[in-house]
Amino acid sequence: MRDLAGGFRYLLAGQRWVFGHGRWLGFGLLPGLVSLVLYTAALIGLSYGADDLTVWATPFADDWTSPWSGLFRGFLTGLFFCLGLFLAVITFTAVTLLIGQPFYESLSEQVDRSEGGDVPESGLPLWLELWISARDSVKVLGRVLLYGILLFALGFVPVIGQTVVPFLGFCVSGYFLTQELTAVALQRRKVDLAERLVMLRARRMMVLGFGVPLVLSFLVPLVAVFLMPGAVAGATLMARDLMGDSGTDTPGQGTAGELAAPAAPSTGFGPPPVY
Repeated sequence: MRDLAGGFRYLLAGQRWVFGHGRWLGFGLLPGLVSLVLYTAALIGLSYGADDLTVWATPFADDWTSPWSGLFRGFLTGLFFCLGLFLAVITFTAVTLLIGQPFYESLSEQVDRSEGGDVPESGLPLWLELWISARDSVKVLGRVLLYGILLFALGFVPVIGQTVVPFLGFCVSGYFLTQELTAVALQRRKVDLAERLVMLRARRMMVLGFGVPLVLSFLVPLVAVFLMPGAVAGATLMARDLMGDSGTDTPGQGTAGELAAPAAPSTGFGPPPVY
């Protein structure tokens, strides 16, 4: 339970950091807003085109008598839209992190800088960082889809499918969401995907304490946009402690609760500091 509560404190700590550094909050909102516009347009397009897609996919239902053809195709239309919505929820973070790689990299560096000590840098060109991030995100999403298919099948089991399965679904989503967010800081520390997964498995309850509340809030797209900068900041604080950079095991002891004002940023990508 201590680790579970600790993970939630990292989430709160990250939100407190960005709301205490207003310019970095606005800076970190830009990628989320771009993603929100893209996903909203895609879902609107799907809502208009789902009927045609259903008709195209079910030519065998043309000769069915009324009302069975309409009911069957209406059910499939709703299923297509729900599937699109599910894919939007599980891919939103990965796409936002990919779009906002330079933004979140700078935000994560600033959190490191405000905490003191070394500020790790990947030393890689931007195109290579984007490639590594996209490659790792695809691998993570592949794992999420495998778990999703299994949980979808278990969802048809009476009682368990309506109680245990949704709970497990949120846990799986929260675990991998935390993996995606901590990757911003850990990739700069040259920790590859396999090592990151081992590291997070060792502190599974802390990871769930961070990720599950975030997944629940991310079900509301606009909330997801506003929480993303703080989620990246909180994941950076968690990554620092996982790597032993901060010398503490819980936030608030020289980390989230007592953050110093940001120092002048490096010559890399980022807005000017607020003094």
